Amino acid sequence: MTITSEAARAARITLAEGAGRAVLSPLRGALCIGWAVGGRELLYLDQATLDDPTKNVRGGVPVLFPSPGKLKDGRFTAGGRSGAMGQHGFARGLPWEVVEQADDHATLRLAATPETLAQYPFRFELRYRFTVRGASLTIEQRVANLDDAPLPFASGFHPYFAVPAAAKAHARVETGATRAFDNVAGREVALGGPLDLGAGEVDLHLLDHGRSDAALALPGGARVVLRGSPEFTRWVVWTLPGKDFVCLEPWTAPFDALNTGEGLLTVPPGAARDLSLELQLAVRSGGSGDDPKEPSFPTRSFV
Repeated sequence: MTITSEAARAARITLAEGAGRAVLSPLRGALCIGWAVGGRELLYLDQATLDDPTKNVRGGVPVLFPSPGKLKDGRFTAGGRSGAMGQHGFARGLPWEVVEQADDHATLRLAATPETLAQYPFRFELRYRFTVRGASLTIEQRVANLDDAPLPFASGFHPYFAVPAAAKAHARVETGATRAFDNVAGREVALGGPLDLGAGEVDLHLLDHGRSDAALALPGGARVVLRGSPEFTRWVVWTLPGKDFVCLEPWTAPFDALNTGEGLLTVPPGAARDLSLELQLAVRSGGSGDDPKEPSFPTRSFV
């Protein structure tokens, strides 16, 4: 199916409730291309990549399924079946169907096709429900197995948070992790003091974050808190020099999980598995402190 930029623009969905607003592009991989609270846009978007249907969109909140990250040599064998796909899987590059839409929420659907079966030989159905509630955006996922064999998968998101390049040195990813795989250097590194997110490319896969929530402290004092369901224990921090974004990515498994099996999730035939992710903007207000629901992290380690 060929998707034109005009068709993608015409199919956009706007969700709003209270101070919150989100914009979805179903035909561009169920991509959330905008999320704002109180008029403050929180996501980065490279408009040129959005307007070019031949490119992966750089920006918004890309959906990563069925394999976040890269596969070794671009191929995998899992559950006795083999396939091949590009980085982060295929879901972000395909048009999704809108199956439900209201003022504050919408549900999008993607099911197996000959194109997906050629890459990932399992029959599945995905339903992602996006809901805006004031300062929060929630994405609920249902992964259904329509096959006659167990369905192996890993899931993730790739949020591009808007942080001006000149201010990235003042942003922090809050974590208690002490070790990471540095994908730029190609080796494991120790985490100690603050890391300058504005100093160059950062591509860190946190090895011992050990929890399914994390937070990005933005320049100026606001924070974006991410709360995943228990499966989201792998976190990736990525940014590029001169670019106005910092990515804080929750994954359910490390890269190449379809080959290694590490952290891989499995759904029995005829069953489904539910996961979720909530993004929330938290702003300090008049000395009363942060939202009491926010996670607290050890202050010894900020990266």
